[in-house]
Amino acid sequence: MVIVRPATHFEDVAAILNPNGNERACWCLAYRVTSAEYNALRGDARAERVRGLCAGEPAPGVVAYDGTTPVGWCGVSPRSSMARLTRSRTMPPLDDLAVWSVVCFVVRSSHRRAGVSAALLAGAVDYARSCGAPAVEGYPVDPEGARISSSAAHVGTTSLFEAAGFERIRPTEARADRRVRWLMRRDLR
Repeated sequence: MVIVRPATHFEDVAAILNPNGNERACWCLAYRVTSAEYNALRGDARAERVRGLCAGEPAPGVVAYDGTTPVGWCGVSPRSSMARLTRSRTMPPLDDLAVWSVVCFVVRSSHRRAGVSAALLAGAVDYARSCGAPAVEGYPVDPEGARISSSAAHVGTTSLFEAAGFERIRPTEARADRRVRWLMRRDLR
């Protein structure tokens, strides 16, 4: 059974986001900092930024555990705290509601196709709700019935979000694997 908890233990987050110590690992920072800052941060500097996020409030996401082993990650935070997302031209805000945004999923290959992404999304919604979020948004790709690359799937799929009670609001200008990413929202009020 998978259990999802807020990402407060950096070592568990590192085990999912950078298990091989890759200098170029994203660390789920691409939306959280400006483009210039993201490009300037490398290796240990990215890791230290995430360490700081894990030590702060709110946590930068949620981690799925199989027993005590971390097996998945979902990046979720207030949209207002994500520098690159707040200024996005391809995924502009829908309105002024203080939504939280789901931006990334990473699941260990040994645990894929076992419901971990669904558990992570449910955990992300629960965590956002516990922090007072009025709504949660995601920007998943619509695979249009085709298989998509795992690199494109890191944003989630529209069917994953629909199964979790999110509604399609509008297509965005963003693409993943040359397919449309949708702004989807779940109201928590």
